Amino acid sequence: MQIFGVDIGGSGIKGAPVDLERGDLADERYKALTPHPAAPEAVADTVKEVVDHFGWTGPVGVTFPGVVAGGTTIRTAANVDKNWIGIDARTLLGERLGGLPVTVLNDADAAGVAEMRFGAGRNRRGTVIMLTFGTGIGSALFMDGALVPNTELGHLELNGHDAEKRASSRAREDEDLSWERWARRVSKYLAHVEMLFSPELFVIGGGVSRKAHKFLPLLEGVEAEIVPAELQNNAGIVGAAMRAAMG
Repeated sequence: MQIFGVDIGGSGIKGAPVDLERGDLADERYKALTPHPAAPEAVADTVKEVVDHFGWTGPVGVTFPGVVAGGTTIRTAANVDKNWIGIDARTLLGERLGGLPVTVLNDADAAGVAEMRFGAGRNRRGTVIMLTFGTGIGSALFMDGALVPNTELGHLELNGHDAEKRASSRAREDEDLSWERWARRVSKYLAHVEMLFSPELFVIGGGVSRKAHKFLPLLEGVEAEIVPAELQNNAGIVGAAMRAAMG
């Protein structure tokens, strides 16, 4: 069975059909740059571009980088245009896609759902936290495999700032931090999250997960197991498709 997944990020919007039996992309993903400003109408147009690239006519799952209340209404928009707040994203995207059935969920939640089913979190019980490091820091919290949605742990305070302003992948790039300096910041952040939630496992995802060998060995001061996401930066697409398959 194939369902289409779209992952809206602060820098790119990417999508592909997903083979839900294998938990992997059924075709090479297509990526377009996120418009700036990333206003609702412009982003919806880009989502349509991604879906139309494949001539897709079935259900579509879409991730969003913020809180999605009830699978419809956007409540936060840290890394996209603030005009998203209060928007019924499911209706907006459904109309832009010509009436195709659309499901919307938080981007890190989508990545986490995929990793718990097909990746690094499969068959893991207890408390598992997926963290995606990219333009910001997304989070997905699981207890015995059940998702606690919209946690937004990237906005915990770290040294007087939003954690994602200090420890995201974008912060590393913008400040030209070495892997060692960035790993120290990430270690402090993980230690803070661990203090609050005592997880057995951290799964590290987002685009930086492709380079896990450069920073995971440098992390310290955390008792929980830390592993890279197995689906890497495709986890959001897969998770979006999984949720769309549920209707």
